[in-house]
Parts: sequence; C-alpha cells; structure tokens
Amino acid sequence: MPKEITPTALRKNLYRFLDEVLNSGTPLDITRKGRRLRIVPLNHTSSLHNLEPHPGTINGDPEDLVHIDWSGSWKPEI
Repeated sequence: MPKEITPTALRKNLYRFLDEVLNSGTPLDITRKGRRLRIVPLNHTSSLHNLEPHPGTINGDPEDLVHIDWSGSWKPEI
C-alpha cells in the first residue's frame, strides 16, 4: 500500500523519501488540493538485491548442526 504524505512533508524530507521509494519499491502518494500524485520507481529491483554476502554463515536449518557426527574430526586433548 502506498505511503501518503503532504507536499510540505515532501519538501522537508525530499531526499529521504526518494531514497525510501528507491530502496523499498513502495510508491509514495502526495495529496495536494484534493488530488493525488504518485512517485514510483520505474525499474524496481528486489530489496534482496541490496543484501551483501556474509561468508561463513549458515545456509539451512541450524537444527541440522545439532545432529552432525563430529567423531571423525574431533580429537581429544592429551
């Protein structure tokens, strides 16, 4: 659902609102004199596109780690 603001709010925070529309892809409606204008990104990419890779993180169910057989890799300290 589009966010709705006044022209005054848009003027005060123009760049923040523009960045919000670009990052989220959610349209922004501006109401002036009973009429509505809409700011919409033309080429919206998924917000997942902005994710950065995190090497070494777990991909999958963390519960699977509980049931791993480590006996072949583990050597007790002597």
